[in-house]
Amino acid sequence: MNFVNANGATIPALGFGTFRMPGKEVLEVVPEAIKLGFRHIDTAQIYGNEAEVGEAIQKSGAARADIFLTTKVWVDKFRHADFVTSVEDSLKKLRTDHVDLLLLHWPNDAVPLAEQIGALNEVRQAGKVRHIGVSNYNTALMAEAVQLSAAPIVTNQVEYHPYLDQTKVLETARRLGMSVTAYYAMADGKVLSDPVLKDIGSRYGKTAAQVVLRWLVQQDGVVALSKTSTLKRLPENFAIFDFELSAEEMAAIHARSASGGRIVSPAGLAPTWDKAA
Repeated sequence: MNFVNANGATIPALGFGTFRMPGKEVLEVVPEAIKLGFRHIDTAQIYGNEAEVGEAIQKSGAARADIFLTTKVWVDKFRHADFVTSVEDSLKKLRTDHVDLLLLHWPNDAVPLAEQIGALNEVRQAGKVRHIGVSNYNTALMAEAVQLSAAPIVTNQVEYHPYLDQTKVLETARRLGMSVTAYYAMADGKVLSDPVLKDIGSRYGKTAAQVVLRWLVQQDGVVALSKTSTLKRLPENFAIFDFELSAEEMAAIHARSASGGRIVSPAGLAPTWDKAA
């Protein structure tokens, strides 16, 4: 496993995401993912599966200290009192006294950002959270969050795949000492049939999915979230550290990006996204 160092946090570069995974799948797949070697598990309040994630971690037999656990506060809990209570609730569901990384899930300008960042700092100061971060932020919000926070902001979790140019977010994160955590790496399955990615994979005996995960973690300061609900796919998702893409191959994958490549942009939540570089 490789690691990304960002503003004092050491984050496993490959994580296992649980978005849209019902509790039954979490209980079946996550323990096996941990046994295979995954050490970074990502969930969120809105996923509705924190309790099963907590149970799955215990079920795996891995020591809690060996797992890097991330969850996210939903936008309707950003008021200070609601925020603190929601974190306590998450910890109970996750069967732990702390999470390793707590994120603000989406921007919500109905609550002052200073109040949101203040609550993040408060739960960190109380020892309930080791590190804090944001998700789905544009570069202006990233800079504002860093300015408002007493504690380091360690990541911005965003959609990132070969069809979406995130150069501006990546450059801003590096300037601020932050990492970027990539979700939706498979672009809703589009990468699986991409001829360029399949051709690159054939050179290494790898699938297009493995090529994309490798492309992500090979970039400076990028953490990749993988996901599967199929046990037989777990070893494939994890086997990305035994090959290295050339500079030309990395560039060819970057060149797949195009306008209109963004998939996730829910009305009422999404900020004004940065235009491609």
